[in-house]
Amino acid sequence: MEWTLYVDLDAYYVACELRDRPELEGRRVLVGPDPSKGPTRGVVLSASYAARAFGARSAMPVTRAAELVPEAVWVAPDFAKYERTAREVRTLLRRFSDRVIPLSIDEAAVIVDLEDIAAVRRLAREIQAAIRTELRLSASIGASPHRTVAKIASDREKPGGIVIVPPQGIAEFLASLPIRVVPGVGPKTDARLRAIGLETLGELARRRPGELRPVLGSFAAELVALARGHPKPLPDETGGPRSRSVDRTFPEDIGDLEPLLKALPAMAGSLAGVLQEERLVGEGVGVGVRWADFSRIQRSRASTHGIHEAEEIRAEAERLLRSAWGEERTGRGRSVRTLSVRVERLRPASGVQRRLDGPPEAPVN
Repeated sequence: MEWTLYVDLDAYYVACELRDRPELEGRRVLVGPDPSKGPTRGVVLSASYAARAFGARSAMPVTRAAELVPEAVWVAPDFAKYERTAREVRTLLRRFSDRVIPLSIDEAAVIVDLEDIAAVRRLAREIQAAIRTELRLSASIGASPHRTVAKIASDREKPGGIVIVPPQGIAEFLASLPIRVVPGVGPKTDARLRAIGLETLGELARRRPGELRPVLGSFAAELVALARGHPKPLPDETGGPRSRSVDRTFPEDIGDLEPLLKALPAMAGSLAGVLQEERLVGEGVGVGVRWADFSRIQRSRASTHGIHEAEEIRAEAERLLRSAWGEERTGRGRSVRTLSVRVERLRPASGVQRRLDGPPEAPVN
């Protein structure tokens, strides 16, 4: 049976810092701009578990985190180090499978064919041990034949847990969980579902997709199928179109175009490195922007040839970003919280020469 082991590095940015600064072990560590150094609208990028015990969490305004954790140790983010370490993790994971899908800087799916749950658990423990002993990082792993379920499972027993969900146990596993745990269900969707009395996936499973279409649109059938234990295969699980992306969440909201353009070369270099590692090329480039009010926009552009070089990714992303920025400046004029770059409609590379030098270190999140 084909399984997805979803590897989620625990408190990743903080873990990278603690590895280099062991004297901070056990302290309430927050990665982000230090609010004591002046006014800031920045957010927490990562919080140690000691800090989380006091209510601090990622994406929280640093001013609020400072109120909750007045004794916190603030560490400025080192994006180059985080991306370099992420590449080391991906290299390690490829020792266990030739099908490793990077999903973010701190998450990756490892696809394997294994006979039973015992074999899945053994492999998950081996992966955890290798990450811990060789890279001095902690990882939580969720395993299931379906990647979305594996991702949800990876978050159930953090830090350092292993949760395995076989196909016949998906509905039971999901039943008591809040609908918000499903990727793609944001705060607004969650609020609309709560307004009609739906809080858990078990409650959702008892409803018909047609009833929920006014709230969820075309997502209704997919979400109900998942809640009932019959999730629809994802593109990566059927061999269909795929994409790879990198994100950067800025410590401060960005109100000018120039800093965004300066971030693109490293982000494009990181993407080119991932495509090189996986021997893939794409037929489109896209950018995504999350504004300071947490709303999102996306832009994409198709290509007639395989894209895999960093400079081409950067150039296409710059065109899209300039267009989106121009539209925003003539409209609401919001600042940027997170910038994303992706390569779409991936296919196996043929005749693409592998570079001997590695990709630039990319500040991504």
